[in-house]
Amino acid sequence: MKRLMLLALLVSFALGAVAAQAATEVKMTGDARIHGTWFQKPNYTGWTGDGTQTSDPFTIWQRFRLRTDFIANENLKFRLGIRVNNTPWGNGTYRVDNPAVSIDVYQAYLQFKWPNTDVEFTLGRQPFTVAHSSFFGGSSIVLDTEVAGAIVNIPLMKDTVSLVGGFIRFLDTNRDFDPTTTQVPDEFDGYYLSLPITLDGFSATPWGMMAVVGRNANYAGTASGGAGFYNASLAQNLMSAGTFALAPTTLRNAQNLYWWVGGAFEVTALDPFKFYADAIYGDGNASDRAKNRRAGFFFDVAAEYTGLDMLTPQVAFWWSTGEDDSLRNGSERMPQIASSWGPSTSFLFDNDQAFMASNMGVNAIGSWGFSASLNKMSFIEALTHRLTFTFVKGNNSSRGLRTANAILGSGAFYQMGRDLTTNEYVMGINLDNTYAIYENLNALANFGWSHGDFERSVWGRQMVNQAKNGDAFMVTVGLQYKF
Repeated sequence: MKRLMLLALLVSFALGAVAAQAATEVKMTGDARIHGTWFQKPNYTGWTGDGTQTSDPFTIWQRFRLRTDFIANENLKFRLGIRVNNTPWGNGTYRVDNPAVSIDVYQAYLQFKWPNTDVEFTLGRQPFTVAHSSFFGGSSIVLDTEVAGAIVNIPLMKDTVSLVGGFIRFLDTNRDFDPTTTQVPDEFDGYYLSLPITLDGFSATPWGMMAVVGRNANYAGTASGGAGFYNASLAQNLMSAGTFALAPTTLRNAQNLYWWVGGAFEVTALDPFKFYADAIYGDGNASDRAKNRRAGFFFDVAAEYTGLDMLTPQVAFWWSTGEDDSLRNGSERMPQIASSWGPSTSFLFDNDQAFMASNMGVNAIGSWGFSASLNKMSFIEALTHRLTFTFVKGNNSSRGLRTANAILGSGAFYQMGRDLTTNEYVMGINLDNTYAIYENLNALANFGWSHGDFERSVWGRQMVNQAKNGDAFMVTVGLQYKF
């Protein structure tokens, strides 16, 4: 790790020297976050999802991001982003003796416009999300993360219609050489296309994505999702429970097709009333064994009123298909890659919370629910508040989840509190408070409470009794500095 840090610093110095010689403009932006989190009963139990480990009630977290843009001119730049990722005090980078350095490159991409046009290319490791409405955390329930890819944005009608497309390589497990003389399908590749349309008071973005899933890629060993307590692997997001629970426990085809189609919509013509919606269908492994297929539908809608000075009322609703009784016909949940989604920064979902480990990690796929929020409340200068209530009910069959748990173990694929049956619900309230100490420095104090009702026959007496022995409660206080 020390070598990686030294290499990152040398690259920065080298690029800086080249920038100076070429009269390149260098701009740096970033953010630093330090916060303490007291969390009673994360995962509704205080344990890991499989019930084998106990969480510490209090942890101090720290993270740092630095993004450096090397700008030759308005049409050409390169970005290098390095980070010290979310790490608790006393561990890793922040331990007292022999700290383990954890600096890594999380963004590294070239961006340029083709000469004499507005066609823009972005190549390298870059932030990417499929099209989505801006309400739900400004993120996508299918894919929102850094990826290695090549994306092109082609304006068709200035400020009205454009075409966005590209190639993404999510995984190449064996790198450039496979371990045998026989070619191994170890890649996971994506192809994306969208058509953003922006009119006065209305926007719509139809989009589609295909992915070729290689059988030998390491999905189970690849964490996806965000910083939530349920940090699912790609295998859990993409595959069905039947793939792992029923023999043979491998994909039949060397390569399978996944695809998603959707649309993101926003209506501001009735301002100060604003409306948002997303509709998505996803399908994967359709030509493989029936037990390996995964397909489903998801939609969300939201509205807000921005005509008040002191607050912004918001409401939202979503619905998703859930699992049926059988594992043999595959999964009825929409496949995902790396999700970040949540209405009004609800404490129940992992979306755009400012701080690490400050949500319950509930999965919106396989559920329905609603939220109501009083956002952007301000009664004192520089102090703002957000109060959100959220209710979630499951759309998954109790029998289907029970069968999978009996074979794989409770928490191995489905997890209590994350995946809800039709007889289960969770609800939560969070109050988020922000005080602007300076223009770029905020103090935040966030509070969250959640209650869940779960089935003993699905998750076991020990897990459910622990959840009934008190509700989840969280307090997190800290600082966020942006520059």
